[in-house]
Amino acid sequence: MKVLFLQRQDCDGIAMKVFLELEQHLKSSSGASVVAIDNKIEQAMDLVKSHLMYAVREEVEVLKEQIKELIEKNSQLEQENTLLKTLASPEQLAQFQAQLQTGSPPSSSQPQGTTQPTAQPASQGSGPSA
Repeated sequence: MKVLFLQRQDCDGIAMKVFLELEQHLKSSSGASVVAIDNKIEQAMDLVKSHLMYAVREEVEVLKEQIKELIEKNSQLEQENTLLKTLASPEQLAQFQAQLQTGSPPSSSQPQGTTQPTAQPASQGSGPSA
């Protein structure tokens, strides 16, 4: 973006120079000066166009590089995610899915490799009924 700003300043300077030349030509106007003015305007427009195209090309290159880096990072994160899924126990995966559905953040207080106790079925721990 800094390059684009500097180029805009250059374009402003060029436009001012062309304007002053046009003003000078108008003061000493003759039939040939109208053609010269048209030529100067066309040259100025071509110059501005080339500066803008250069700035756009430069910005496109920067964005392509950022896209490349993001694709690489995404690939790395997908591989990490796959590895973590293979290392996680079914209980951990179920707990994680439940947290995703409720929108609650994952608990970080649990040590890695352990699972939180899951709810016990009603038949366990209730003892014999009298």
